[in-house]
This record gives sequence, C-alpha cells and structure tokens, in this order.
Amino acid sequence: MNAEILSIGTELLLGQIVDTNAAYLAQKLAELGINLYFKTTVGDNPQRITEALDQALNRADLIITTGGLGPTTDDLTIETIASCLGEEVVLDQDSLEKIESFFKRIKVEMLESNKKQALRPKNAKIIKNPVGTAPGIILEKNKKIIISLPGVPREMTAMMEETVIPFLKDSLGEKNSLIKSRTLKFLGMGESMVEDKVKDLMLNQTNPTVAPYAKDTEVHLRITAKGRTEEEVNSLIVEMEKKIRDRLGDFIYGVDEELLEALTAKLLAKKGQTIALAESCTGGLISHRLTNISGISEYLERGVVSYSNSAKMGVLGVKAETLEQHGAVSWQTAVEMAEGVRRASKTNLGLAVTGIAGPTGGSENKPVGLVFIALADNQETLWHQFNLTGGRINIKNRTAQLALRMLQNYLEKL
Repeated sequence: MNAEILSIGTELLLGQIVDTNAAYLAQKLAELGINLYFKTTVGDNPQRITEALDQALNRADLIITTGGLGPTTDDLTIETIASCLGEEVVLDQDSLEKIESFFKRIKVEMLESNKKQALRPKNAKIIKNPVGTAPGIILEKNKKIIISLPGVPREMTAMMEETVIPFLKDSLGEKNSLIKSRTLKFLGMGESMVEDKVKDLMLNQTNPTVAPYAKDTEVHLRITAKGRTEEEVNSLIVEMEKKIRDRLGDFIYGVDEELLEALTAKLLAKKGQTIALAESCTGGLISHRLTNISGISEYLERGVVSYSNSAKMGVLGVKAETLEQHGAVSWQTAVEMAEGVRRASKTNLGLAVTGIAGPTGGSENKPVGLVFIALADNQETLWHQFNLTGGRINIKNRTAQLALRMLQNYLEKL
C-alpha cells in the first residue's frame, strides 16, 4: 500500500503553524509498513485542494488528510472530497447529536455553522472524535482509501490510535508489514567522509537502506528495514549496523534519541569518576548540558566560566607567563586550565576548553574556529586541537559536543 499525506490549511503554508501532524502520521505509516512517497501542503482553497487530491488519487492507494473539518467557511475538506469522488454530501445524525450534546454540556449556544461538522460523503464511515467536536471520515471508493482527520494534533492523534490504525491493520491483512529505522550518530567525520566509507552499502542494498544526514554538530546514518515481523526487521538492521560499526565504530557516539551528555553522565556513574569543568569559549554550555541530566550532582563538582585572563589566573592558576608566551587560546593554556580546575575541586578529572568563537578576535596564526580541549587526570593531561568553521553559536555548540565526546572516549577506556 502506497500512501500520501495531504495537509490542508493556509496557516501551514504561511508558516504560522508547524505541521507536526505530518511527522506523526509518517511515523505511524512506517510502523504499519505502508510506503509514504509524498507529503503535500495546500491552503484553504477548493480549487487547489481539488487539484492536490486528484494528484494524490493518481499516485497513492491511501490518502490521509488533516485540517479543514471545522465549522467556518474556509473549512472545505469534506465538500471537496465529496465533489472529487462524485459523492452526495449528507448530514450524519449521530455526529450532529454528539456535537449538540457537547455544546449543552459546556453551556454554550450552538451556532448553525457548527452543524457543518456533521456533514459526510454519503458512502463514508464516520471516525468518532473522542476529544473534540469534528468527526473524521473513512471513504473507500474505486480501490482507494481516503481518511480525513481534524488538524488539531491531540484530536488527530486520538482518532488515529483508536480507529484509523486498527482499520489500516485490518485492511492490510496478510500484506501487513513493518518499517523500522535506527539512526547511528557520528562525531569527528564530515558527511562526505562518512558517505564515502559506506557508499557501497548504500548503493548495493534495497532492504535495509542506508542514508546519511548532516546535522549542525554531527552526522547521522539512518538504517531503514522492512519486513513482516519485528524479529525480521531487527535482524536486518543489526546485520547492517555491524557492517557500519566494523568500518566506522570509533566515530559512533550513540544511537537514535541518545544524547551525548546523558551517555557521558552514565559513564561517569559507571566508572565512579568525578569531574570539574573550566570553560572559556563555550561560556558554560558544557555545564548546562550536563546539568540537564538528573543525578549529575554526584559526579559534576563544579563548572567555572573562566572567560578573562584574570579569571584563568586567579581561579584556575594558569601561569601569567603561559598566557604571555602562548596566549589564552593555546594548548598550553587549555592544559593548565584542566589541571587547575581539577586541583581546585579535588575531582578525578578536569575538562577545559578555550578557543576563538568569532566572528571577531581571529588572526592569521589563530583564526576564528581555533579550539583547544584538554582533559586532565591524576597522571596525565590529554589535549586536542580543532579548526572549526561556522558562526559563533555553531562553533560553541560543536566545541561542547567535541569536549563531551573526548570525555566519553576517555571514560569508555577506563
């Protein structure tokens, strides 16, 4: 079964509302093994809705519409669907009674226009709305299925869960399948490099498929498999994931919704390590991310934003001669920052960052994007240099991400 989502509403076209409905529906269709090839957005215009619906009927077996089921004159979905498919519009008495009962319950006068929400194409089945007034419809005609749902997300979601998903499962019968994805998250490699390392897997596989995505601070590889059972799909994904990890495992920091700060916090707990942070160019961003994790207070002793040279010297004990000879943005300063914050806090580890976030402050020898990250324990201090690109916020975010990844790598090897 091939599907298309048709989102109706001028407010969606103008960007006044983000279309979260389409994302939700796409996920649910994938879980059912229904192919989704198109998502269309159209304003509240009967001619354009008709054109979009005709196009969808030509290329999909299942069309799900959201929006346009309200009581106002610009809510045109039901009438347009009926017109496209040569259906008479009739008043659904059960729906009308439910709407009347709703207004009586809230003690508000029901307007004549509210009766509009009880209309349906003659051969359509009503989808009851458990949390609102506007019912939806299911219309099966000419070997096509049209499902129309309200645009209010909580109403649409409730109707999908209670009625539409069970209906689609019954419709698929023995053809029912499952589409599932797993996302591998990479740090330290660009999108083109990641793609080059797995290009043969991308080109030679149809099930599962592998696709790269570049994010602000990292790269994702999404593995998508289709099968009849959960076991079959999981087996396909695991096999492909192993092939990718054999090639690029050192650059993978997490999977799916896993956050780097959460993974790092778990490692601190598992390894019984405490840490203190000294941040310059990130301005407390690493501390912010770690303190988003509940329970981190047992392992994070302090975070110091040592932005000025005087703070680096006075709070962290960075030597004046180090700053004079090498500057605030240098591996020497980063090392002394990490060692100083560890010494002052009496923790197992000290993590420090210093760099030039820009857009000003760079020079030929030290350009914008130059960053040093240092990690000190009681035996040695490791440091890395990075030359990052992008705007100020992007450089700060990437620096925080790289620092957390450096900490994660260290903890994994303990």
